[in-house]
Amino acid sequence: MSEHAGDKPDVEEADGAAEEEDVIFPEEEAEAEPSDLEKARAERDRMRDQLLRIAADFDNFRKRSRKEIDEVRRRAIEDTLREVLPIVDNLERAAGAMEGATDVSAVADGVHMVLRGFDDIANRLDLRRVPTVGNLFDPSCHDAMQQAETNEHAPGTIVGEVVPGYFLGDRLLRPAMVVVAKPVTPTDDPGSDD
Repeated sequence: MSEHAGDKPDVEEADGAAEEEDVIFPEEEAEAEPSDLEKARAERDRMRDQLLRIAADFDNFRKRSRKEIDEVRRRAIEDTLREVLPIVDNLERAAGAMEGATDVSAVADGVHMVLRGFDDIANRLDLRRVPTVGNLFDPSCHDAMQQAETNEHAPGTIVGEVVPGYFLGDRLLRPAMVVVAKPVTPTDDPGSDD
């Protein structure tokens, strides 16, 4: 019987060893699968990294866009000045020709040619004058510099232009400074006894 008794503990020991292998301790389980807190921290770190990358990309985009806008603006100014410089050259020639000119009409013709050159460039740039004399005063594109009493024109009609105004496309570049008609005010003549 002792043989059987000795055999029995061996079986129990074998069963106990088998049970120990299948037992998972809490420390081993934590190493095997991250806790909810660790998962949340990892997600936070991933999102922070992604946010920093997006912020850096946006900052680079903003800087690139600003440089591109500045470059477009600079080129637009350069192109406009290239268009205007021939007018300045022609005005300088006209000024030089006036010094020794004996024929005033030749000088006037030269100035008119320069103005026609300006009109050609203005048309290419879509620059138009604001209509003034004979039109009704429009505060959106006219500045009234003074009023003139007259019965020849309806009140509010522009009777003179002090400084021309211009549209660039549909946008007002500079308002026209004008003189606007107003009705003649009756004067009481103190000398009449009627």
